[in-house]
Amino acid sequence: MVNIFGSLSEKKYSWDKLGNIEEGRPDLGDSLPVEVYRQLEFSLMEVLQKRYGAETANEIFKEAGAIAGVEFTKHHLNTNASFKDFMTDLYKILYKMKIGILNVEHVDSEFNEIILTLADDLDCSGLPPTNEMICDYDEGFLEGILEQYTGERYEVTEINCWANGDRICRFRCKKL
Repeated sequence: MVNIFGSLSEKKYSWDKLGNIEEGRPDLGDSLPVEVYRQLEFSLMEVLQKRYGAETANEIFKEAGAIAGVEFTKHHLNTNASFKDFMTDLYKILYKMKIGILNVEHVDSEFNEIILTLADDLDCSGLPPTNEMICDYDEGFLEGILEQYTGERYEVTEINCWANGDRICRFRCKKL
């Protein structure tokens, strides 16, 4: 069987690996229920936690999110835009794709710290409270987006989460 991701020495994931969804799903299209996405995410997280422990599983999800964030930015966003225009475009595409509703709460003058929120977050909005911060993938996704836009590395940390009893997910993005 041919592995679509290539050999071990090659980069495995890029946007083109997603295929031609319009051609391949002419009747069902590009949408699916949130439950289906969460089934994949939560079952994968359970397997990773059993094999490697919660901390390593969370790191893996964050790393995967960063890879996806870079590719997402390359495919959907203009990295030459002003910060305001970039964030406006990011808001629009996240909303259109039903990933979440982005809000920029704070940006310092040097872009050293940015506070972002996601409402209606695909990963956790509507979950019962578990007193956990669970949006590791989102942290990485935002890291990848910011790195691709700025050329700088960011550490993104979730500081509020629906699953922790909050009604919104809030992320502190600090330039490294």
